[in-house]
Amino acid sequence: MEEKVVFARPSLLTDAPFHYCPGCTHGIVHRLIAEVLGELNVSRENVIGIAPVGCAVFAYDYFDCDMTEAAHGRAPAVATGIKRVHPDKVVFSYQGDGDLACIGAAETIHAAARNENITIIFINNGIFGMTGGQMAPTTLLGQYSTTCQDGRDPVLNGYPVHVCEMLSQLKGPQYIERVSTHDAANVLKAKKAIKKAFQYQLEGKGFSMIEVLVACPTNWKMTPVKALEHIKNEVIPYFPLGVYKDRG
Repeated sequence: MEEKVVFARPSLLTDAPFHYCPGCTHGIVHRLIAEVLGELNVSRENVIGIAPVGCAVFAYDYFDCDMTEAAHGRAPAVATGIKRVHPDKVVFSYQGDGDLACIGAAETIHAAARNENITIIFINNGIFGMTGGQMAPTTLLGQYSTTCQDGRDPVLNGYPVHVCEMLSQLKGPQYIERVSTHDAANVLKAKKAIKKAFQYQLEGKGFSMIEVLVACPTNWKMTPVKALEHIKNEVIPYFPLGVYKDRG
């Protein structure tokens, strides 16, 4: 019997094995980006990605398109420059919460305020993953990290930053949505949102950001299964999913 191919690697992904920890859902998001760009008929020659410091710093090994590095937090500024020089290219940044919401908060806010025609994929796992598990702007109240070992205390550390809610108050941004990767149904919703964000860029509408809740079993000190349950039971109640702005 002849075998039928029902699932294949997207052409925009290389065959390099991911370096991510077991249970990390970065790889799922990588695939979604590659899938939607393929479905939108965007060729690898017309895509430029920016990956600054963070767990996805080696994204250039996985995306089969032009990729560039940015200093920690500066990806929106770099993406702005690239898009203005090459307005015909699809430009995206791929950033973690420590990068985008802490060190790069200014770049994120002002790129959104200017409605730059770029797409930002914002990975929220509530922790500084690559650098040792320090508290991030999105670390939950009471959550352990190496820099708040008794759990995040709002008196000492302040409250978690809600990036979607904050950016949605600006007049500039075109489309902002928060999605998750904790189960198959939500992965499909995440794909739909990411595709819409890139579609808006192709239509010249302006700034889009998709926040993706992902698991970090290593720094959360959980099994992969428990980490996915943690997203559903603890993270989503604090960071509700949904569309926060759509001027489409």
